[in-house]
Formats: sequence, C-alpha cells, structure tokens
Amino acid sequence: MARIVMKFGGTSVADLNRIHNVARHVKREVDAGHEVAVVVSAMSGKTNELVGWVENMPKVAGSNAPFYDAREYDAVVASGEQVTSGLLAIALQSMGINARSWQGWQLPIKTDNAHGAARILEIDGADVIRRMGEGQVAVVAGFQGLGPDNRLATLGRGGSDTSAVAIAAAVKADRCDIYTDVDGVYTTDPRIEPKARRLKKIAFEEMLEMASLGAKVLQVRSVELAMVHKVRTFVRSSFEDPDAPGMGDLMNPPGTLICDEDEIVEQEVVTGIAYAKDEAQISLRRLADRPGVSAAIFGPLAEAHINVDMIVQNISEDGSKTDMTFTVPSGDVDKALRVLGDNKEKIGYDVIQSESGLVKVSVIGIGMRSHAGVAASAFRALADKGINIKAITTSEIKISILIDGPYAELAVRTLHSVYGLDKS
Repeated sequence: MARIVMKFGGTSVADLNRIHNVARHVKREVDAGHEVAVVVSAMSGKTNELVGWVENMPKVAGSNAPFYDAREYDAVVASGEQVTSGLLAIALQSMGINARSWQGWQLPIKTDNAHGAARILEIDGADVIRRMGEGQVAVVAGFQGLGPDNRLATLGRGGSDTSAVAIAAAVKADRCDIYTDVDGVYTTDPRIEPKARRLKKIAFEEMLEMASLGAKVLQVRSVELAMVHKVRTFVRSSFEDPDAPGMGDLMNPPGTLICDEDEIVEQEVVTGIAYAKDEAQISLRRLADRPGVSAAIFGPLAEAHINVDMIVQNISEDGSKTDMTFTVPSGDVDKALRVLGDNKEKIGYDVIQSESGLVKVSVIGIGMRSHAGVAASAFRALADKGINIKAITTSEIKISILIDGPYAELAVRTLHSVYGLDKS
C-alpha cells in the first residue's frame, strides 16, 4: 500500500464525461489499496472566463479605471476549482468510493498575503492523513489557500501543480502523479520535432530548467517544491485507458518520472531542447563603466515587475564605456522602455535600442557538467544552417541562445539532431 497524490489539470476535467474518466483513474488506485488524495484544476477555459468577468465588471459599472480588489478577484476565480472538486467527489461517491471535497482553507493551506500570486507557507495535513488512513479519498481544490488576513488567496497561473506537490510533501506521499493532456516529458516539443522521444526519467534540476525555459508541462514553482522536498513526481496522461496494463504499476507507471539526480543511472549529456517565443532584446549603448550602473538599470525594472533574463555586457577597449544588452518578454518591452527612459539621467546611456520577435532556444542536460565541447557543437550546427546568434548565456547544465524568431523551428530540430536526441 502506498500514499499517492493525483493531480488533474483543466483539460482532464473539461466536462462531466472527463470528470467521470478521472474518477476511474482514482478508483484504480483505491482498488489497489492505496491511500489517495486528488488535486483538481478548474474545467478548461473556466478560469479565463472568471478572470474576464472580474476585469470587465468596472467597465460595466461605468468606470474606465481597471481597478478591482485583489481579494475579491481571488474569491471569484477560485470558484472554478471548488466546482470541479465537488463534481469529482460526487462521481467517486456514485462508484461506491468514500470521498469528500476540500477547499484550500479547510485543510488549511496557509499562504502569504500576495493575493493573485500567493506562495504557500504551510500545510496542516493531519486531518487529511487521518481520513486517508480510514479509506476516504480527499478531493482538494487546487490553486488556492488561506492568507494571513483570513481571506481566500490564489497561487497564480499553474497553481494547481504547486498545490499538488505541496500537499504530497505535507502528507509524506510516496509519489505525486500529475495527469495532463500529454503522456510525459519529451526531449523537445513533438509538434516541432516528430522524432522527439518521451523521457523515462528526468532530474529535478533539468525539469526546472525545461519548465522555466519554455516547456509547458509543469509549472516552475511546482518543480522547485518537488526538488526541495524530494517529492517523486510522475507526469502522466489522463486520456489513457485507466484500466490498461501497467497503469497501476506502483513504482514505474507510464509517463516520465521527475526525481533526484542519484536515481538516474545513465545520464545523457543533453536531455532536452526547450524554446521560448516572444522574447525582446533591449540594448543600452555607451554607458559609463562605473559602480552602480547595473543597479540603476535593473533596480527600476524589478520595481516595475519586469522579468529580465539574458544579460550581456561589452566593455570598450579603454574601459571607459560599456554596452548592456538584455532580454525581456515581448509584452513588457514598451513598459521597459518607458522605465528606462524615465531613468535615463540616472543610468547615463547615450542610445537605447530594442528588437522584438526573438526566440530563446536552450540546450539542457546535467551531463554537461562533465563533458566539454557541448556549446561548440551547438554553435557549429547553427552556423551550418545560417542561423545568426544574437546572445548567449550558460550555466552548469544549460546553454541558452537568442536568435531571430523565424529560425526557431529549424534551430530546435537542428540541435535535437546534433545531440542525438532523435535516436531511439
């Protein structure tokens, strides 16, 4: 017998038939004798609809100001998960399974006060553990918790993944199964490279890089939590037959296991290729090379909640001037230019330039730590395809390359091939 947390995303619970199918997945684990908790998202598209209601309410009320109370925003948008958890509990009860729904505040999942983007501080899993031990399935509404102001707080987009991993850590689960519309983590996006392979295992660090660099399988914070608490996490498909052979395998179910590096016996040099579209590049020319100039640039950007990624600095021959180039999401470029313009005198640049429509392609693998020449192979392969590199950043386990948007798919396929990821 094991203790399992199962999480189902919006596409998995998109309608009543799919919720019934989810109930069959849960029943399989219950029938095997496991203690089970389930975390659910809102039905597909429902959160967007609820957010739209909140954002449009001031306009309906005759106000041009896009103001709304973040606490009431949370009260509205968290209702989608509440509906799903209740419906799944009803479906399980109809199958003769002892189940009840839980809202985030009932456990409670305690969060900070950042309504709309709250972080989990603590989970009291004692009552859930007791009830699971008595054979009851806990169906928990994801994406939500209880803030210090005693108000419901939501965790931000993808927050149900974070809820699931945090609950798995709190109840000391043997594993956390994240069910989604894909059957695992692939070496790259199969829509771009049909030869992409599903990975049997991937290290926490690699998955964290993949998630933060464009892979949409898991939310970044959920991977961080899994890594910190060493929660063995499986990415699985909810659309496979719940009763197919192997679906109930306790130690190695179908899908991809995200685990500690020590569990991976044969480490590949490169594990996968990720990409992020809609990147923009900003360059500040002829800055004075003096202490504090970087803080003068990136401090105001941080205060404006603009996420800066790749940073490249070039210093002139005499060391008196420098150019600073960095990337931001394309949607933030206009705001970033305004912030930098407002601080021009303090920063002291001569010219500011920007370019949108760029793509960041990243090569990821823990095996890169002990192998030389990985970067050189990427640069040579891209050069052979006539792809110009605008910026490069590296870490122990990744190389990120900024290129023009139209070359994204060619770059992904080229790098996927050059590292042998298309070989079975």
